[in-house]
Formats: sequence, structure tokens, C-alpha cells
Amino acid sequence: MTTPESGLLYWEDFAPGEVIELGQHTFTEAQIIAFGREYDPQPFHIDPEGARQTYYGGLIASGWHTCAVGMRLMVERFIGRAASAGSPGVDNIRWLGPVRPGDTITYRRTILEVRPSASRPDIGLVRSLSEALNQNGEKVMTMEGWGLFRRRPKT
Repeated sequence: MTTPESGLLYWEDFAPGEVIELGQHTFTEAQIIAFGREYDPQPFHIDPEGARQTYYGGLIASGWHTCAVGMRLMVERFIGRAASAGSPGVDNIRWLGPVRPGDTITYRRTILEVRPSASRPDIGLVRSLSEALNQNGEKVMTMEGWGLFRRRPKT
């Protein structure tokens, strides 16, 4: 990903194979419970005692919580300074392992494909793979999806 002098990233600034390090986040018990109570109130997300009796044997973060933190880091790292036009959707999300209180998750995004829009000449598409790894290097989440970015204006 090249950074133009203006600082704003356009579709032309993304290339297949590029890896964008997004940062990391340590999940706390309080955050896991608060997110779970608000958005995914299953016992293993909201009740430490009850979670011990579940398949997971303890409290775990909602997969949606893992995704939401990744989205926040993505906006902070590059979408917030890009000519983003949103996304047409996500193709695959896989939650590969539990995220427990105290886990530090590192997020990264690899650009898989870039192509101009067939219907909108001012827009380009970027397909990427997002990965979340715990402190042991184990993947806990993967997600593939598309982003829409404005193309650099012709001068």
C-alpha cells in the first residue's frame, strides 16, 4: 500500500499480496460480558459461572465482538484515511478458536485482488483476507470480503 503525498488512499494504492498490520487488542472479561449482554447474550459470553458448564469450559468473546474490534482497527489503520465507498459484503467469516479474557489478538489484512468496477468507472474493488491471531500465533478468526474505493481523480 503506497501512501500518496495527500495522505488519502485511493483504489490505485492497493496491490495484491500487500499485508496491512492493523494492530492488536487485549480482550477483558468486562468487555466480553458487556458486548455479549448487548449483542450476543449466550451463556458462554455473559456468565463466567454458567460458561464453565458449556462446551467451552469458560467465558469466551462473541465472534461478532472479535469482528467488531477488527473493524475498529481497520478504520483506524487505513479506511479512515482512504477514499472508501463502503463494502458490497463479506464472503466468509470463520471463527476458528475461542477468544478468552486476557487474550491479545493481533489483526492483519492481506490484499488478495484488485479490479476496477465494471459498472462504475470511478470505483475500484479490493478483495482481502482479514486474520486475527492470538498471543500464541493461533488463528482465531478469518474473514474474506470486498471493499469499494474511489479511484484517483485524473488531473
